[in-house]
Amino acid sequence: MTIELPGEDGGTRAYEPRAEPAAFAPAGAPAASRTAFAAGHVVADPSAGPGAAALDWDATLAFRRHLWAYGLGVAEAMDTAQRGGGLDWPAAAELIRRSSAEAKSVGGRIACGVATDQLDAAGAAHTVDEITAAYEEQLAVVEESGAQAVIMASRQLAARAASADDYHEVYGRLLRQAAEPVILHWLGPMFDPALDGYWGSSDLDAATDTFLDIIAAHPDKVDGVKISLLDPAREVALRRRLPRGVRCYTGDDFHYPELIAGDDRGFSHALLGVFDPLAPLAAEALRVLDTDDTRRFRALLDPTVELARHLFQAPTRHYKTGVVLLAWLAGHQEHFTMVGGAQTARSLPHLARAYQLADTLGLFPDPERAEARMKTLIAGRGGAT
Repeated sequence: MTIELPGEDGGTRAYEPRAEPAAFAPAGAPAASRTAFAAGHVVADPSAGPGAAALDWDATLAFRRHLWAYGLGVAEAMDTAQRGGGLDWPAAAELIRRSSAEAKSVGGRIACGVATDQLDAAGAAHTVDEITAAYEEQLAVVEESGAQAVIMASRQLAARAASADDYHEVYGRLLRQAAEPVILHWLGPMFDPALDGYWGSSDLDAATDTFLDIIAAHPDKVDGVKISLLDPAREVALRRRLPRGVRCYTGDDFHYPELIAGDDRGFSHALLGVFDPLAPLAAEALRVLDTDDTRRFRALLDPTVELARHLFQAPTRHYKTGVVLLAWLAGHQEHFTMVGGAQTARSLPHLARAYQLADTLGLFPDPERAEARMKTLIAGRGGAT
């Protein structure tokens, strides 16, 4: 049996899906040598009206249990969950509370995003005090839920900040009051153009210095930093300058195998959106790395990079569409509907290629179901099957 997949050139190509999935059993216990979070997507409620930030809670929480079953931590209410792209703060707060309660019930690790998205988009109109207060409100929700906080980059602060001093003031106030060590998230403009010039400069060397100065002033309040710049050399250089005990969590969905494997001077942990669809395979690779078998680790994870680069190709901020497609094809949800209609953000040929790459890796527990659903999607968008 073959499926006709639409190509970018307007034609189609025949593809024969694999007959059996790859066999990766749930691990249960987390990996010992690396701390790894998967940034989880949310499942929209398909009965909600256009533009509504309504979620299918049962399916959303079931997917988190899937991630925990493979020993991965869940990074909740991050950009993979459409923060700032359809999921508003009231829905994100409810997501944080529900997921944190679920984590407690199953013994899963969870870290939740803290941002300023309850403010309107006109960031320059907000004072530094207002932005700090918005951060504080969200930090309180995360801490009250019992989750670890991930201090995300703020569009409003990026628009308002006049210099690096404003970042020192806002982050200093947050870190001084944080009850437990947090993860600081540096999200590059390829993921969100509104974050260009974060840390007070578009010069990445100057921005890095400011970032590291903030960490150095509060090392006991920083568990780690998540770096999403898609620049492995810069991540390694920054990683080597971190204070002792502060982890580097790679958010580089293009170069994660080499960064997690590391070198003789250290390695990165992981907080990755691509670990959402890769959870079974990524967990197996991390278990192998626990045995110091770096070659086997790379043999498992390196072949996934082609899929990751495809999902995260420019415009990178639309990667979530491919992630949710793969969750639907894998049977984790019963529809391909996203908050805010984001399922239309990628072309049919792009989605078809994502299906093929994921199937080649054996990521679909039921390849026949994935093929049937892909055929339905192609037919529904006017393509031949």
